[in-house]
Amino acid sequence: MYKTALYAFALAIISLSSAAASTCSQHYQSTGVPLVTGVTYKTWMEFPSVSPAVAFDKVSRAVLAEGFVDVNAEKQLGTLTAQQETTGSGRPQTLRVVVRKSGKGSRVDALFMVPQGQVAPSMSDNLCRVVNSVAD
Repeated sequence: MYKTALYAFALAIISLSSAAASTCSQHYQSTGVPLVTGVTYKTWMEFPSVSPAVAFDKVSRAVLAEGFVDVNAEKQLGTLTAQQETTGSGRPQTLRVVVRKSGKGSRVDALFMVPQGQVAPSMSDNLCRVVNSVAD
């Protein structure tokens, strides 16, 4: 009986931690047709115990760590725009992140735009890595 209760408790904890970890990917969306039209990837996540100022600092460092260039950070507005060009075409891909107050914490929205004729694989993982940096 004790072992059964312990297993049930462990399973509940594992389920809760995996549900919390998947929140970002649950909010992930994409619009457009790869190569045919421009594609926009976006996601968001709320962090109830992280202030917008701290969230913005963490997201800014994560964007720089991901190798984006031309980073334009407006901390007072909670906006960050960055570019990357990985295809050799000279047409940049744009990342926009907005951090805003949500209750006592913050909400982070991330949007990545890929021009027509380009593709961006693994965008759910990539965007969530930036957004989830707030929890680290």
